[in-house]
Amino acid sequence: MPEIRVTVWNEFVHEKTKEAVKAVYPEGIHQAIAAYLSQQAGLLVRTATLDEPEQGLGEEVLANTDVLIWWGHAAHNEVRDEIVDRVQARILEGMGLIVLHSAHHSKIFKRMMGTSCNLQWREAAEKERLWVVDPSHPITRGLSRYIELPHTEMYGEPFDIPTPDKVIFISWFQGGEVFRSGCTWTRGKGKIFYFRPGHETFPIYYNPEILQVIGNAVRWAAFVGNSEVDLQVVNVEPLEDINS
Repeated sequence: MPEIRVTVWNEFVHEKTKEAVKAVYPEGIHQAIAAYLSQQAGLLVRTATLDEPEQGLGEEVLANTDVLIWWGHAAHNEVRDEIVDRVQARILEGMGLIVLHSAHHSKIFKRMMGTSCNLQWREAAEKERLWVVDPSHPITRGLSRYIELPHTEMYGEPFDIPTPDKVIFISWFQGGEVFRSGCTWTRGKGKIFYFRPGHETFPIYYNPEILQVIGNAVRWAAFVGNSEVDLQVVNVEPLEDINS
């Protein structure tokens, strides 16, 4: 089986401008995630950031990416529209997209959802229980009934997204809110997974269970469909005689 080619994209802004963030992720959130994935068999991992040429997502990079992981927070609007167009085209062709935490407001996620993707939030370092509500799904492989995070940022309903194909996780927060924290969709030939946990000042991307979910999601999102089926609008000849 060929290796799954993974690109971990991060705007990489707060890690360079805020000491509190740099103290948790000195090499960047993308490197923390990539370090784990690089140790998993069958994955070929690279990273990309906003400050690289073509914002890290040139034609060649995307052509050689099976699954794109996206983390952003402070610089959503700095991502150029032509880059979003390029990523969207690759998703429709079959590239998987994993959207993490505050990337719910990224241009690419809002483009693929067609909604505002707005939600409620509170940053109070409260406890979260991330409940597995679909234990049969490949993304939950190897997990127990829930993941507990002692300090996290709250995201709460309502979450303005289209109805997911699957809800994989639901979070409960110490303050009382709940949230659809793991959702999947299919767009064209591509699979999309939104995963809520993560914050730039909490070490959530070092948590082995959170990383396990991301690793599971990479394998789930990798394209395994029929690459011969053309989804373009084309004028086709009839298979049978329709003139008799």
